[in-house]
Amino acid sequence: MSDASQYGLEQARAQLPLIASEAVAGYTSVITRHGKPVAVVIPVDQWRDQQARSLRQSGVLALRGTGRGLWPDGAAASVAQLRDEWA
Repeated sequence: MSDASQYGLEQARAQLPLIASEAVAGYTSVITRHGKPVAVVIPVDQWRDQQARSLRQSGVLALRGTGRGLWPDGAAASVAQLRDEWA
């Protein structure tokens, strides 16, 4: 992203039509506040490609950790006990 245009927040506000035109032309712009990046404007096609790639790569691993907090402490012992009943 080093070749991306950078705009300060106030400058970006004033230059929004230019930034949008750059995105349509395929360029990325970084918006900064006090010199630190806070937002990126990218072409829609690039964003869609990233979204599609993310969905393809997520699979089952995307669910990892989503059940955290659903089971009380000590649930592992209860599950182990249930498993032992069937052994």
